[in-house]
Amino acid sequence: MALTVKTMKAILLQGYGTVDQLVYEDVPIPVAAKGEVLVKLTSTSINPIDYKIRRGDMKAIMPLQLPTIPGYDLAGQVVALGEGVKGLELDTLVLGVTDHTYAEYVTCKAGILALMPEGLNPSEAGALPLVLQTGAQLIEKGIGPKSGQRLLVTGALGSVGRTAVHIAKQRGAYVIAGVRASQRAEAAELGADQIVAIDNEQEVASLKELDAVADTIGRDVIDRLIPHIKKNGILATVVGKPKSADGRKVQVHEIWSQPDAKRLQQLAGEVAKGAFTIPISKRLKLAEIRQAQELAEKGASGKVVVTP
Repeated sequence: MALTVKTMKAILLQGYGTVDQLVYEDVPIPVAAKGEVLVKLTSTSINPIDYKIRRGDMKAIMPLQLPTIPGYDLAGQVVALGEGVKGLELDTLVLGVTDHTYAEYVTCKAGILALMPEGLNPSEAGALPLVLQTGAQLIEKGIGPKSGQRLLVTGALGSVGRTAVHIAKQRGAYVIAGVRASQRAEAAELGADQIVAIDNEQEVASLKELDAVADTIGRDVIDRLIPHIKKNGILATVVGKPKSADGRKVQVHEIWSQPDAKRLQQLAGEVAKGAFTIPISKRLKLAEIRQAQELAEKGASGKVVVTP
């Protein structure tokens, strides 16, 4: 497909700092290289790593050449194929995790893309890729639970946490949803075997021994939970190894999401069929990216989705 336009709207991160560093500008449309495709964005979304990168929290381990187009979630339509691409056709709806997705058009390796399952709204599907992959890998690679094992998921009402609870239940684990006391009623929808208020010291203190913890939030919460993990049990985390794990006989597995198109397609299909949900709290336009990041950073109750 020959594009009739050569420029697109995109968000440029001009420097580290506040949302004022995010600028809505015209930039050249990228060209799909060998093995790549060009995707016309239908939606992306805000993830914690997005605003952590913007603030400069990650620059020691993820240095950037600025300015750059941020963003990792991609849902859209294939509009051009690079040399050698097989298995994808023009106009196919896809989703995946890649770089530079705060833009009207995105290039990426064809192999990282999942086909969008029937029943997903393309204007909302951008909420899913990173959280589904991360939640799946937190459980499947980080813990690998066996049937009947006691597993606690912190931040269970978050998007990664919801995915982790869903997959741990599929694996037959006894799943404890760790949430704030004020979220107890809402957490009932998750289908966990038990709900624990992880901001209530008495409830945490009364926990029985855990085979594993899947941690999505860190901070002082995980410090209180580590003593409840059995000897040589597992702490799988997406927020980095806590200092409180030093000197303890606990296996710490740090999980950083890796592309897995096949698993992403399976999980997106389960969301499409209603097996579990990733709630959306707000839908905004790319031009409103500053507001979108601010909402997510303040702790929106669901994903903040962004469309062109």
